[in-house]
Amino acid sequence: MFSKVLLLVVTVVVVADEVPDFVTQGKCPAVDEQKLWEQQLPRHADFGGVWYQQAISTNPYQLLKKCVRIQYDYNGKDFNVRGVGLTSEGTELKRIGKLSPMPLGDPHLMINLENSFPAPLVILDTDYNNYACMYSCMDYNYGYHSDFAFFFARSPDAHDKYINKCKTALDNIGVDSSRLIRTEQGRDCNYDQLKKLLRDEL
Repeated sequence: MFSKVLLLVVTVVVVADEVPDFVTQGKCPAVDEQKLWEQQLPRHADFGGVWYQQAISTNPYQLLKKCVRIQYDYNGKDFNVRGVGLTSEGTELKRIGKLSPMPLGDPHLMINLENSFPAPLVILDTDYNNYACMYSCMDYNYGYHSDFAFFFARSPDAHDKYINKCKTALDNIGVDSSRLIRTEQGRDCNYDQLKKLLRDEL
């Protein structure tokens, strides 16, 4: 994966010796994106539907911090993305956007949400019915990169065996799976109330 998105921002923070913790030295890890893409493209329709974010690495661009529910509606080419959840302050928030194949044919997806920037996204591992492990990485100049990992499940309560599969997928490409931070889900989340935020998007 390679992107020059946010290159200016990263250049500024590097020069100022104020590198955020999601930006690290080195290049993005090697991922066999072509193999994954060929396996997954015929099953993109199966990836559609509702997912619950169960864990995520430090990511200042994911404004939804708790009770995160994301719906991917597949239209035969790409996905309409509708996410809801709570911010770190407990405010209800929705995120709307697209999950699409890369326009220049790179073998991975691109996530593009409102009020954010487009970023590459690879499905590292999924069984489509229970869990999905996602990874995004962007290389910059000066030998730095930023990366983000996500673990999704089909239900608010994910079995440990599924997050262990995601951790294995991350470890296999050299990404420290201990960076994953659990997302609060379950009985304290009012999903019906959150879904009301999407009425205007239907």
